[in-house]
Amino acid sequence: MHDLFHRPLRPFPAFSVDKRSALGAVLFGILLLFSGLLFASEAGTAAHQLELANTWVGYTSLLIFIIAYGLVMTEEFTHLRKSKPVMLAAGLIWLLVAHYYTTHNGSSHAAAEAVRHNIMEFGELFLFLLAAMTYINTMEERLVFDALRSWLLRMGFSYRKLFWMTGFMAFFISPVADNLTTALLMCAVVMAVGIDSPKFIGLACINIVVAANAGGAFSPFGDITTLMVWQKGIVDFEAFFRLFIPAVISFAVPAYFMDKEIPDFKPAASDERVRMKRGAIRIVLLFLATIATAVSFHNYYHLPPVLGMMTGLAYLSFFGYYLNRTGELSTVRAGNIADNLPFNIFNKVARAEWDTLMFFYGVILCVGGLGFIGYLELVSHVAYEGMGPTIANTLIGLLSAIVDNIPVMFAVLTMNPDMSLGQWLLVTLTAGVGGSLLSIGSAAGVALMGQSRGMYTFFGHLRWTPYIAAGYIAAIASHFIVNFSTFKVAVN
Repeated sequence: MHDLFHRPLRPFPAFSVDKRSALGAVLFGILLLFSGLLFASEAGTAAHQLELANTWVGYTSLLIFIIAYGLVMTEEFTHLRKSKPVMLAAGLIWLLVAHYYTTHNGSSHAAAEAVRHNIMEFGELFLFLLAAMTYINTMEERLVFDALRSWLLRMGFSYRKLFWMTGFMAFFISPVADNLTTALLMCAVVMAVGIDSPKFIGLACINIVVAANAGGAFSPFGDITTLMVWQKGIVDFEAFFRLFIPAVISFAVPAYFMDKEIPDFKPAASDERVRMKRGAIRIVLLFLATIATAVSFHNYYHLPPVLGMMTGLAYLSFFGYYLNRTGELSTVRAGNIADNLPFNIFNKVARAEWDTLMFFYGVILCVGGLGFIGYLELVSHVAYEGMGPTIANTLIGLLSAIVDNIPVMFAVLTMNPDMSLGQWLLVTLTAGVGGSLLSIGSAAGVALMGQSRGMYTFFGHLRWTPYIAAGYIAAIASHFIVNFSTFKVAVN
């Protein structure tokens, strides 16, 4: 797919129908690698966007983003944190856009409004992730995962059994919680259990990402994208569960092949019994209450899930205040020195994966700028009007493999193509499980790259992409077989 960039785009004088379709076809190929381009700002008119897309600003912005994302993909070798190139690219892209609007329109207000829109989108994701990471860090400090690790070790499970156990747990928890928090939880368990086997941790993390994304695809609560479709009123609550069998297949196929690579021995036997610190169980319950709050806010009152997550973070803050006032100590590590200090929730906030959070900032601002330039309309024209919904919805899954399925689904809902129930279920399935094709294709994968401390990487995941793709194709085929009748049901 990288060969798509070897053919330079030639400037053309005007957007006739034929030339516009040709450009759209080229852009669609580029967007197969950069799904975030669909995350377009609604500010500005289509005419202005198309005009900007046909200038040096558009081409230069694409080049900047390609270079930046190339640096992200080579992080394993360059050791350059992935947030740095995309943050720089975001500033450069929006500077070019603002410069164009200032010199040609005499004002950059339209660009400024678009930036504010993108920052609002990032703010929701940032706070959601921050709340989830803070809970994970707090449970880790309270020795929740160490206790779970010691229990699993005492049970005598082999790495192979642990591989399937964590995969199935991720698959069946994510329909209730969201796939991001589920993946973070399971990764913490894997990191604790497989501390002596980096290979196991890498494979188990891939399995967790695939399982969590698959499990989230068949439930309205399992993923932000399914919640978006449900809240839009396009698919009824019970209709999502028609995707259960395709979701199982998308998880089971790659897991079957990865199973053969799992070290076939048991972790070192241990009689160690880890006692959780005071308040650990209550913090776990508060985390479950936080998830329930986020789902309820979004489900019953149409409020953003991040509001529920931040409300849940307040639960933890008040409980932390109680622990502090009752003399509870917290172990805080600075380098190789460990200090026992009064319990402070902000120490857990500080330990969030800030590189991951800043990476999301850069990506959202980058692709927001490219979307503002006007490529969304071109992609929409080629995809649903030119290719038809089946091919377009299948390719949507490939698009979601690059950045995240949320902007992809946002774009589809914005286009609002006229499709049957079966096709809407298909795009829900592909946007969910397609993000598993690459580690950067979902929030779960990006978060686990930071959480796993280098044992789950982009290229480690890429090695298994052909097997994940086989599961992806098998899931789509099973959807057409199992849910054939839904393709005759019209959706208004």
